[in-house]
This record gives sequence, structure tokens and C-alpha cells, in this order.
Amino acid sequence: MTDATLDILYRDDDLLIINKPAGLLTVPGKGPDKQDCLINRALRPYPNARVVHRLDQGTSGIVVFPLNYITLRNMTKQFEARGIHKRYIAVVAGLVEQDEGEVRLPLICDWPNRPLQKVCFESGKAAHTRYQVIERDNANQTTRVLLEPVSGRTHQLRVHMLAIGHVIVGDQLYAPADIQAMAPRLLLHAQHISFDHPVSGIPISVDCPPAF
Repeated sequence: MTDATLDILYRDDDLLIINKPAGLLTVPGKGPDKQDCLINRALRPYPNARVVHRLDQGTSGIVVFPLNYITLRNMTKQFEARGIHKRYIAVVAGLVEQDEGEVRLPLICDWPNRPLQKVCFESGKAAHTRYQVIERDNANQTTRVLLEPVSGRTHQLRVHMLAIGHVIVGDQLYAPADIQAMAPRLLLHAQHISFDHPVSGIPISVDCPPAF
């Protein structure tokens, strides 16, 4: 049995990999109106599914759910050791000048304005993002970029792009109103993940193209 609301990209006895739609929470939030989420949808046909990582509500794309304790433990270790490689596609405001580059700016929660994050050199945690230009759109003054988070801080890609002057289009938290209005959603999508299978050790690579 599979749930018709799930876009399943990969499944075996140990792993379930799903394409999360934009606007859907990965895990439940506070209140009855925030209980519809990807893990709760997955639990109906896959009652052993467990959370090992998550995407922001506005971000679409690849989410991995372990289906047993051994897989959860091994996947957690791979995430902590940065053995899991993820790539995202985003459309950012403005024309990014360099064809590729890196952003190394420490991040911390902006407590008076949470859930926003901010760059903080005094007490922020180290954060590292690589980016590569895919296409520049002169007509709309936007750039499609490939983003690779080396670290995994909250809102890392969104804040790092903002910090270099190229906020992600449609970002309801960080973009000014005119750039929010350019798209009906956050134009950020988790399009690739690769890692060693937590049980067999065989390399797994999953791709999922964005809808934008």
C-alpha cells in the first residue's frame, strides 16, 4: 500500500525517500492546524518511518525517512560526519557576478525575530555554502544557482544568499516585498542527495528536478 499524497522517489526495506511539496511542513508544528505534515502522511502507509532531517516549510524536494532503528542510527551518524551530500536549486534576485564561489559566515538564531537566523561573528556557529551559477536571466534580473550546503544550519542557504546580496526569490522571511511577490513560493528545491546505504553500504544517489 502506498499513500497517493506521497511522491516517492526511492523505497526499500530500510529507507523511504520522498519529494516534499513546497508549503508542507516536514514535522508537526504547534496547534491542530499544523498537524498535516510529511512525516504524518508517511506514517499512514509506513508506520515505522522516522525523522532524521527536515526541510523548511517553503522548500520543496528530497527528504529521507529511515524505516527502522538501525537505519536511523546509521543515517544520523552519516549526517553528523557530513557523509551525506545534498544539492539544491534556487532562483535568487539579481545577477550573481561570479560563476561560482563559497560563503563562510557563522549563523545564529535572531531571538527577538525568531525563527529568523542572522550572521553573527561573535557567537554564531560555523556555516559553509558552495554556489555555482546555472543561468542568468537578464530580463527578470534573477539567477538560477546550484547550492551545496557543506554544513547544515537552520535557514543556512537563505541567509547566506541574502548575505551576499542575492536573496532567494519568493522568500517570505528574508526577501523584501517586491522580491517576495516575484513568485508564489520560495524558489528553493532540494534536488540531489547521495550517501552510502546505511545497511548495505552501497552508494545511493537520488535526483529530483524542481517544478520551477
